[in-house]
Amino acid sequence: MSQPRLPKACIIGAGCSGFTTAKRLKDFGIPYDCFELSDDIGGNWYFKNPNGMSACYESLHIDTSKWRLAFEDFPVPTDWPDFPHHAQLLQYFKDYVAHFGLRETITFKTAVQAARRDADGLWHVTLSSGETKAYDVLFVCNGHHWSPRIPEYPGEFAGPAFHSHAYRDPFDPVDMRGKNVVVVGMGNSAMDIASELSQRPIAKTLWVSARRGVWVLPKYMNGKPADKSAMPSWMPRKLGLALARSTIKKTLGAMEDYGLPKPDHEPLEAHPSVSGEFLTRAGCGDVKFKPAIKALEGKQVRFEDGSVEDVDAIVFATGYDMRFPFFDDPALVPDADHRLPLFKRMMNPEIPNLFYMALAQPLPTLVNFAEQQSKLAAAYLAGQYRPPSPAEMREITARDEETHLGQYYRSKRHTIQVDFGVYVDDLKKEISRGARRAAQAGGVLPVPARAEPA
Repeated sequence: MSQPRLPKACIIGAGCSGFTTAKRLKDFGIPYDCFELSDDIGGNWYFKNPNGMSACYESLHIDTSKWRLAFEDFPVPTDWPDFPHHAQLLQYFKDYVAHFGLRETITFKTAVQAARRDADGLWHVTLSSGETKAYDVLFVCNGHHWSPRIPEYPGEFAGPAFHSHAYRDPFDPVDMRGKNVVVVGMGNSAMDIASELSQRPIAKTLWVSARRGVWVLPKYMNGKPADKSAMPSWMPRKLGLALARSTIKKTLGAMEDYGLPKPDHEPLEAHPSVSGEFLTRAGCGDVKFKPAIKALEGKQVRFEDGSVEDVDAIVFATGYDMRFPFFDDPALVPDADHRLPLFKRMMNPEIPNLFYMALAQPLPTLVNFAEQQSKLAAAYLAGQYRPPSPAEMREITARDEETHLGQYYRSKRHTIQVDFGVYVDDLKKEISRGARRAAQAGGVLPVPARAEPA
């Protein structure tokens, strides 16, 4: 008996989530088209990406160690340092794409302008070329670190003020030498940029402004990359968190000892801010702290503690909005609180032919996250995995969100947090459960192949 024709997929984006999804679909013989706005792969890790969506700056090194970011079927180069530079990571991506013969399956310099699902379930994808094509399934791989979020304040600022997304080096887009600079935020980009600009030959004065203090975690613990000692997935979560928090406090001491404000939360109750240099710069007095900005007053900035400083430039390292500009259905985008609950962080229970890949903030890494998710997605489209009922999917999603989000304080930045090890361990179990359900159903394709093959 001949094999049934498999559904045809559209993949939006050729960053690391897009091309690893493509690789898995190719392994399963699932036909697909992948569209990339830029002229090459890499997405956020393509420095000075001509599509304008990369947040890479010249000095950027990934905060995840090479052991944790590696693709499972393509080892990282043996001569890599523990924390590679962005150029090394991009070359690794290019080597992966070349090794698995994926480049010829990607259409470059082509944007997906609209994706609409008709009453029969087919996706109609409109491209920047003017074409509209039909697909059986849609994979959203457009990333979530490209639409900068900038807070609003009373008043106006008379100098340059820009998001960290536009930051390239201490001289681009603004020459920061001899200037009084405020970096707003205390996430990873804020730490990197503040550490770089605060060096004496560059900024005259460097303030970091934030609404609350944070725990700044080191890249190394006990002489080894800190993420190598992540808690095992089998360890009870409360015990693992208690042990980790105790170790962090014992190793780092109090944030106040570095001249930083006291955090109003425990370690790991917020998305970690990781830096190998920031605490030293703060301890040396090169980085100074200010509370949140209260108002902008021409060439001065007023802070919530009433202090006013002469400021030449502001860098907003204030995060990103999750955006899917190709969707016009409000049910397919996050709500006002940045929430978009999904089964296993990728499936809408009501839409059986839509996958959001790597729409998560996994610890320790996002690089190889979609690689793991694609195992379920490809098996599903090949009839080898069957999800629970929509009602069960919603119940499981609520439990999963409590597992992954329960430790964090409530915030827009904490709606998509995931513990990588716990998630992947659970994903493997779910794929096994789904394989049994698929076998019982006779391996029927959950998404029929109706779109015209190429």
